[in-house]
Amino acid sequence: MISTATPRSLTAIVLAAGKGTRMRSDLPKVLHKVAGRTMLGHVLAAVQAAGATRVGVVAEPGRADVAAEIERQAPGAGVFAQAERLGTAHAVLAARALLTERADDVIVAFGDTPLVTTETFTRLRAPLAAGATVAVLAFDTANPTGYGRVLTEGSRVLAIREEKDATPAERGVRLCNAGLMAISGKHALGLLERIGNDNAAGEYYLPDAVALAVADGHSVAVVPVDEAEAQGVNDRVQLAAAEAVIQARLRRAALLGGATLVAPETVFFSHDTVLGRDVTVEPHVVFGPGVTVADGCTVRAYAHLTEVRLDTGVKVGPFVRMRGGAVLEPGAEIGNFVELKNTRMGPGAKAAHLTYLGDAEVGARANVGAGTITCNYDGVFKHRTTIGAGAFIGSNSALVAPVTIGAAATVGAGSVITADVPDGALAVARGRQVVKAGWAVRMREQLLALKERRKGR
Repeated sequence: MISTATPRSLTAIVLAAGKGTRMRSDLPKVLHKVAGRTMLGHVLAAVQAAGATRVGVVAEPGRADVAAEIERQAPGAGVFAQAERLGTAHAVLAARALLTERADDVIVAFGDTPLVTTETFTRLRAPLAAGATVAVLAFDTANPTGYGRVLTEGSRVLAIREEKDATPAERGVRLCNAGLMAISGKHALGLLERIGNDNAAGEYYLPDAVALAVADGHSVAVVPVDEAEAQGVNDRVQLAAAEAVIQARLRRAALLGGATLVAPETVFFSHDTVLGRDVTVEPHVVFGPGVTVADGCTVRAYAHLTEVRLDTGVKVGPFVRMRGGAVLEPGAEIGNFVELKNTRMGPGAKAAHLTYLGDAEVGARANVGAGTITCNYDGVFKHRTTIGAGAFIGSNSALVAPVTIGAAATVGAGSVITADVPDGALAVARGRQVVKAGWAVRMREQLLALKERRKGR
């Protein structure tokens, strides 16, 4: 039977106003990257995938860089300034205008928790559909020091107590608040507006919504999460730890998706890397953002790829650099110490070694010899080089763009090509060789004699 129920609407409010002084950086904390995407970007992607159609981000005032990242990751999202930092509830109320546009569910997330998955956000809001007014994300830990404690009585949630305000008995509780919360849209604004600051820090704590909801007779649910997933990032050590967790997830996904990673721990992915089936990735490969690898490709050791598309059956490496929109069409190959930038290689085209191809179009089955470069930059503008299908470029050639090498043409080794070469033609552009018999022997004898005379002085 097909359900005709209307999906529950979701508003997500992401708190991203922390300065992150422990990062020791001029960059706002939430703009530091994990797997090629900002921490804030990870959170915004996850809440949107969990169903959020209205998104608001509470940020430090005057941060154009944060606002730009919000627009990139969640176009149309509201940006709300928190001029004073008076606690998490105060931060959420900075987005009051969003809360007045009542949704069924409201999620409060944090811009420095990039490991929280879409699935966890989905689980967090699920109790609201079952009648709960508040759902809190919590984890059990053997070392709860520093965390707010989730206080329960049997299966009933009573409150969340910050450690500064907890009694000795409460500090012994191991169930800890992960900070993220889901609130019924019907009750969210009312609960938040009633939160006071009668606590040791004098701040307005979001977790106090739990006790208020309980006092009103509402149901509060606890949603369990692994402690590692819930961790925020406050310094470079924790940033590196988050990177390790996400890389482990990405490697596992690649392996389960049908790729072979010869040494998985040495391969680094971006959040958006796409690998097809029967792809083989050798050790020490880095995938930057924007890489798609089709079925049956081989990426050999020490390759670094960014903004690249490899079509079916392509082979690259070892020791290659590909960037700037490079495309290898089916069956193309590039070998060791080759760099491609903004270059398309047609089906079956090859550049086996020691080559730079920038801003170039290489036709099907063309062969580019060792030591070839495209001279694509004149100091102001970039220019394109076109190499026709079946062309053969001899070793150690320089192709000075803009220039076109015709189909089935040949460029002699060591040439500097500055003019177009017609289809099927041979172009040789190098100095004429001169041979002087006996010259080397005579010159060496003269030099040795000179050396002896100088010794005698």
